[in-house]
Amino acid sequence: GEPDYLYILVSVILINYLGALLIDKFRKYKKIILIGSLILNLEVLIFFKYFNFLCTNIELLFHTYIDAAKVILPLGISFYIFQAMSYLIDVYKQECCVQKNLFKLSLFVCFFPQLIAGPIIKYHDFAPQLESRQENFDNVTKGIKRFITGLAQKVLIANTMGLIADKIFIQYPNELSTGVSWLGAFAYTFQIYFDFSGYSDMAIGLGLIFGFKFMENFNYPYISKSVTEFWRRWHMSLSGWFKQYVYIPLGGNRNGIKNTIRNLGIVFLLTGIWHGAAWNFIVWGLWNGYFIIFEKLLNIKEFEQKKHSLIVRFLQHIYCIFVFVIGWVIFRAPDLNYALKYIKIMFGLSPAHPELQNYTIFYYIDLYEVLVFIIAILCSIPLFENTLCTKYIPKMKYVRNIFLLVLFILSVSMIASDTYNPFIYFRF
Repeated sequence: GEPDYLYILVSVILINYLGALLIDKFRKYKKIILIGSLILNLEVLIFFKYFNFLCTNIELLFHTYIDAAKVILPLGISFYIFQAMSYLIDVYKQECCVQKNLFKLSLFVCFFPQLIAGPIIKYHDFAPQLESRQENFDNVTKGIKRFITGLAQKVLIANTMGLIADKIFIQYPNELSTGVSWLGAFAYTFQIYFDFSGYSDMAIGLGLIFGFKFMENFNYPYISKSVTEFWRRWHMSLSGWFKQYVYIPLGGNRNGIKNTIRNLGIVFLLTGIWHGAAWNFIVWGLWNGYFIIFEKLLNIKEFEQKKHSLIVRFLQHIYCIFVFVIGWVIFRAPDLNYALKYIKIMFGLSPAHPELQNYTIFYYIDLYEVLVFIIAILCSIPLFENTLCTKYIPKMKYVRNIFLLVLFILSVSMIASDTYNPFIYFRF
């Protein structure tokens, strides 16, 4: 897809292949070799992902102009560099053996189903499958079904939600009413979930066809009753990566509450930076980190283990929805100024233009999109998880297969008739 940047992928593979070999051979100097190799990885990531951002901010800060060519972001660079570094760290910690076969390591780093947008795989989970895996009819059929499920999420739900969100977020905030601003926020909330969850399901399905089992990346995050729980369910491969390779090495929660707060702050700052080279991504990361720390101070884990009334659980859920929906507005906005103005409109803190009184939410959404909105809500909760489960009614497997075939035909038809709509996480 982009042969000009193929050398970056090859370079990352070679850096980590040679780095791990040196760590394995010279254990006495393993820490120095690890740090040097990690710096090389991060230099590649920082240059290609953050060079433009750094230049822009230096220009603003010092009122100067930097005459430099714009750097184009290579596809999937954040994902495959994180995967490659996981191999290096795993060898350093002796959680796996060094991989002397360059082709097998290359397969791990650039396996095509999840190369572009994850899930982020840890090497010690993937290594056994490099040596032994099952390619059989059962895995192929399961993989195809999983792929179709992901394809339908992307094409039928995410793309439709994206049309609504794009029509609203392209407007200036003061051109929107409160109702319309909330519609745009919820449309994007469902778009980013079904877009990324759909991609993950497609990647997991393709992997299964070839005999590889990837970790799950989503577990109904929108049913969470706290932000802590949300991050246990959302983009679980990234959360797990930061937990194992950043949070725990920093000390985790072992050295008192002050150090725990510091470590959580660092992790979510890095999470925001990882997602993109813009201030709104950094603020989005800190926004989530603030509530995670707040819940840590309240000992939310102990609170969640107790049985509560329906009203308390409902209020917990509303609180969590409020946090992640506002967070997605910050995430989706082109800049922080736009995000702030948009949020003000959402809460009626900034008046909309008088001429907009005739533009209700139905100006931006038709009956078909209303139907998809309802389907999105129902599919974001585990309502139908066991509805077609074959262990209860044997004939249900035929119903499920017919249903998946219909979804596949509808998805392909939509792809053929629709305009180009890339995956959201391609740009990260």
